Amino acid sequence: MNYLDLTFHTPAENLACDEALLDFCEETGAEDILRVWEPKETFVVIGYANKVTSEVNVELCQAREIPILRRCSGGGTVVQGAGCLNYSLILNFAENEFLQTITRANQFIMERHRELFRTRLHESVEIEGHTDLAISGVKFCGNAQRRKKNHLLFHGTFLLGFDLPLIQQLLKMPSYQPTYRNNRSHQEFVRNAPIAPEKLKRFLREAWNADSVLGRNPCIPEDLVEKYQSTQWNFKF
Repeated sequence: MNYLDLTFHTPAENLACDEALLDFCEETGAEDILRVWEPKETFVVIGYANKVTSEVNVELCQAREIPILRRCSGGGTVVQGAGCLNYSLILNFAENEFLQTITRANQFIMERHRELFRTRLHESVEIEGHTDLAISGVKFCGNAQRRKKNHLLFHGTFLLGFDLPLIQQLLKMPSYQPTYRNNRSHQEFVRNAPIAPEKLKRFLREAWNADSVLGRNPCIPEDLVEKYQSTQWNFKF
């Protein structure tokens, strides 16, 4: 597997990069990729099928000039910024029986990440709501996936040193809640994990055997970046 530690300057470029990597592997059959990136700017990201006005305090975001973007994968709405570590896996599921369905892919990847925390950090981490990682029922990592014919994009965010009150301020209560949330507020539902970003990057790379560094940075089509900058895409529902 190839490893790529690459953060772009803008939220749109970072989201476009994930989709570009998925398209690249699908079109060329390139080796699997693990990418990590750390945003510096605060922004909101909604899942592909979410309705912005149902999930986000839009007026407050606009008043604070906080961008609202839509990603290409499913899942719920999150706030990104300094103190978040994002990862993206591009995997060939056509050659891996554990990735053949959405459910099996969730189980395979989430179990590997739970094991990472159990063996390397000695933390008792649970998988909750199919694609969340939590400590004592409090979430610190959410994930989502998008599938094409032969490859999937599975990506997520680890909260490591994030300004958690921002989530309560910028997001409404979600339209869909996993059972384990039990109607808790954002403030009660999320936490930061006790690990430094560089250490977690190293552990993720070891867990996925990402021994090779991707030889060159991906070429992101300009029109793909423009999509993630456009109101038509970001506010489509």
